[in-house]
Amino acid sequence: MHMQIEPGMIGRVSTVAEREDTAAEVGSGDLLVYATPCMVALMEGAACEAIASCLSEGQTTVGTGLNIVHTSATPVGLEVRAEAEVTQVEGKVITFSVRAFDEAGEIGSGIHTRVIVSSQKFLEKTYSKL
Repeated sequence: MHMQIEPGMIGRVSTVAEREDTAAEVGSGDLLVYATPCMVALMEGAACEAIASCLSEGQTTVGTGLNIVHTSATPVGLEVRAEAEVTQVEGKVITFSVRAFDEAGEIGSGIHTRVIVSSQKFLEKTYSKL
């Protein structure tokens, strides 16, 4: 039996900001600073981590909503970490409070929603577009 997803569950992930994670490299700007899309991916990863142990075989979650601010730039070479806390569970929809930090402090925050889906059904539906 899997644990139930409940408010207060927390996930944390970290990485080091590399050149390939910069706005100039990913196409979201032209500076060699940690890119907002990379921060978003880290936040989503933390959300996935928070509830991974609660999902049944064949289940996953997909991101459906994101409202974030990126408040401080991070240079290449610093560690970046994100944490996500479950704040609400409504059926298959899970809402998270997300925050990201570098070694100097908070760099971003926001709200993220994910929906529990069947991996196989989701892929079949998606690829039926082809």
